[in-house]
Amino acid sequence: MTVQLPTTDLQAFTQDWLEWYRGQEERLAAPHGFLALTGLHWLDDRPQRFPDAPGAWRTDAAGVTVVLDDGEELIVEGTPVRGEHRFGVLPERGGVDAVWGDAVIEVAKRGGHDIVRPRHPDAPLRTAFAGTPAYAPDPRWVVTGRYRAFDEPRPTTVGAAVEGLEHVYDAPGRVEFELDGRPLALTAFPGHGPGRLLVLFTDATSGVTTYAANRALSLDPPAADGTVVLDFNRATNLPCAYTDLATCPLPPVENRLPVAIEAGQKTPLERDRA
Repeated sequence: MTVQLPTTDLQAFTQDWLEWYRGQEERLAAPHGFLALTGLHWLDDRPQRFPDAPGAWRTDAAGVTVVLDDGEELIVEGTPVRGEHRFGVLPERGGVDAVWGDAVIEVAKRGGHDIVRPRHPDAPLRTAFAGTPAYAPDPRWVVTGRYRAFDEPRPTTVGAAVEGLEHVYDAPGRVEFELDGRPLALTAFPGHGPGRLLVLFTDATSGVTTYAANRALSLDPPAADGTVVLDFNRATNLPCAYTDLATCPLPPVENRLPVAIEAGQKTPLERDRA
């Protein structure tokens, strides 16, 4: 069911969307946001040095270790470290941000692999960022659906923006809804915050006006009766839409919608130029 707004509320609807959009752009272009990435370094048991991070890095069964040269220092959880520092075993999709001067060295695990991803505020992608194109907000794309929880969360393996990498999520349920009388459904993953959901999807605009690989939509916790609102005006690009240094998940096969969702963020200018 599409939400119909009185004409008098359209201005407030648009203003709310603009505030959301500006917040998205500010987080993306923050000094250590995803536009500040300068490298995606995969670790193994051989010490490796990188041009955009200090020290020699390796990983093994005991986790990630860095050995800093004389005069080099990282700030890890507020504490200066020198020489050898052990980050230990990192959880999947977890990580630690170590401060190095005005940069942040992200140490993380993605798809079962330990990585180092430096973030420098003067990264060219960040300093040249001119904003993300988007469709004009339209209440037509605010849809009321129904969340149906699975009996048990279903482990769901999806691909990634990096070839050969896979992510596994425990999908708690699916969201059913209609667009123009056509029944559709999206498998949902856990979102950021208690009860929240995240859906990854493509649609008929993908690769045309929107990023080909994926878009994401964050959903508030469903109501007690399962009612949930999908505001496709707030469909966002994941970091991989801007940079090849991201490991973003791809949507599950069933989340490839056969309709054109002409709402939300479009293909970034950076990707068009690439």
